[in-house]
Amino acid sequence: MADVVQMHFTTVDYVIFVILLVASTGIGLFYAFSGGRQRTTREFLLADRSMSCLPVSLSLLATFQSAVAILGAPSEIYAHGTQYWFLGCSYFLGLLIPAHIFIPVFYRLQLSSAYQYLELRFNKTVRVCGTVTFIFQMVIYMGVVLYAPALALNAVTGFDLWGAVLAMGLVCTLYTTLGGLKAVIWTDVFQTIVMFAGQLAVIVVGTHQAGGISEVWRKAQNGSRIAGLDLNPDPLERHTFWTLGVGGVFLMLALYGVNQAQVQRYLSSRTEREAVMSCYVVFPCQQIVLTLGCLMGLVMYARYGEDSPLDKGYVTANDQMVLYFVMDVLRDLPGLPGLFVACLFSGALSTISSAFNSLATVTMEDLIKPYFPAMTEARATLLSKGLALAYGLVCLAMAYLASLMGSVLQAALSIFGMVGGPLLGLFCLGMFFPWANSIGALVGLAAGLVMAFWIGIGSFLTRVGPPAPRPPSFNVTTGNMTTEVMTTLVSAVTTGRPRPTGLQALYSLSYMWYSAHNSTTVVVVGLIVSFLTGPMKEKDVTPGTVYPVLGKLLFFLPERYREKLCCVTPLGQKVKTLDTQPYKMAQKESNGLALPREDKTEDEQELEEEGEVTQPPPCRLSHMLQETAL
Repeated sequence: MADVVQMHFTTVDYVIFVILLVASTGIGLFYAFSGGRQRTTREFLLADRSMSCLPVSLSLLATFQSAVAILGAPSEIYAHGTQYWFLGCSYFLGLLIPAHIFIPVFYRLQLSSAYQYLELRFNKTVRVCGTVTFIFQMVIYMGVVLYAPALALNAVTGFDLWGAVLAMGLVCTLYTTLGGLKAVIWTDVFQTIVMFAGQLAVIVVGTHQAGGISEVWRKAQNGSRIAGLDLNPDPLERHTFWTLGVGGVFLMLALYGVNQAQVQRYLSSRTEREAVMSCYVVFPCQQIVLTLGCLMGLVMYARYGEDSPLDKGYVTANDQMVLYFVMDVLRDLPGLPGLFVACLFSGALSTISSAFNSLATVTMEDLIKPYFPAMTEARATLLSKGLALAYGLVCLAMAYLASLMGSVLQAALSIFGMVGGPLLGLFCLGMFFPWANSIGALVGLAAGLVMAFWIGIGSFLTRVGPPAPRPPSFNVTTGNMTTEVMTTLVSAVTTGRPRPTGLQALYSLSYMWYSAHNSTTVVVVGLIVSFLTGPMKEKDVTPGTVYPVLGKLLFFLPERYREKLCCVTPLGQKVKTLDTQPYKMAQKESNGLALPREDKTEDEQELEEEGEVTQPPPCRLSHMLQETAL
């Protein structure tokens, strides 16, 4: 194989890249020394609950629009065609459900950490287990997110590898530690704009050089890269409408419904309505991002056809192809390669800063504050900043470990997907099933994690070996999800292998079903164990922690049966809510018990006197959550 072809940055490219880092640092310093100056944990970890819809939505988008996705989506489209675009179908339910179920529950409980919910609903042990699982997930992920784009950049341009890693890690640590969540959100906004600009520049120039969009489309059609609707229901098929459009919903729920990095943004909104609207604004933005990735992949195919830079030996991995293409297309336009690299590193910075901030929050709120209730606000804020700094240094250490892993990078990033499903299942178990108890939650989470790692590691190990030959047509199912992160099943159709059976079939499950499979495992095992050990009664469930989905689905049953099933819902009652205290929320008392809040604001008393608030019996307060109407 030929040596990797290296192209080089001009002075203008370096200047643009440095401007990105300086601007990101500047935003962090601005919020560190102006306004509230991050003097309280509420300001530092939740932006003083003062953010409006637009910056929150762009930050939601940027948090998981990492460099991995920017590098990987075009490579996926180039290799396998536009079937991946149907992932966009999952965005609708994947954002609608968090907007109308998860956000009302989390926001009305006035939480700081999503895992506080688990203590209110179950007990402290479940909360700690959920927190530790999340920390494990994010610590591994952020080292890979930091290292992967730097490695690709180094391979293609000769850009100093550890210089890039240190620059990103230190800048990100600096503005996250000084500026808190407000700085993270506003740098996400800036970095999202840079991401869009970088991708658009490459697409516009590449399309022009290929002869226009019609020529790009013609070449893609001739190369069988334009995919139709594949309704094959086989869960072992890597990408079909069902795996992407239905399995993707569970993946989106794990990301946008219960992940602390996203929940923290919802909780930083000024009102519940702003939080819900941010989910709606993310939907078209996600579609645009997905479309840009697809267009870049098609433009790459129009330029190279079947003779990919990877096959020619110009690059050594799929995640380097996009950078090679960018440097190739923009080589005569100084500054634009630097803009795209700034776009790439913006994706990495936004993801890592969100990880730092969310990790500092859960560590502070779930692992430290409960055991040191007398800690002063000033000390808690200083400790939160120290935690953000510490996680920044841990991220750099993880990037170094990632450099030693080699091909195990694929397994490391798979862990992120595998852990998200069980956590989603744990929250769904508590939120939708009032009779689930703490023992069922713990056993269910353990079963979900065991199943996740069993399938994930078994899938990885059974496919270690020589790669399958690449067929000439689009209908290949070899290869990996974006940047070779998750290896997947080699189709029996294209390789001539018999259909897997038994354990091999389990290991061959499409990675898009991982989240659905693992979350369902948690719910099923959790419910079985709960019934065996004594299900909770509705009156024992903390008010506000259960969403009345069962009551709405079983509305046709007589009330006495629904009461026995623990799913009575005040369907006919309407609650006029306030932005700050929408209803009688659960409040943590110093003895660790979750009790309903008895004090009322003047506005609430006024509403009660006007007869506009109807309170149900105490045992049914848990079902007062109503769908948020836009």
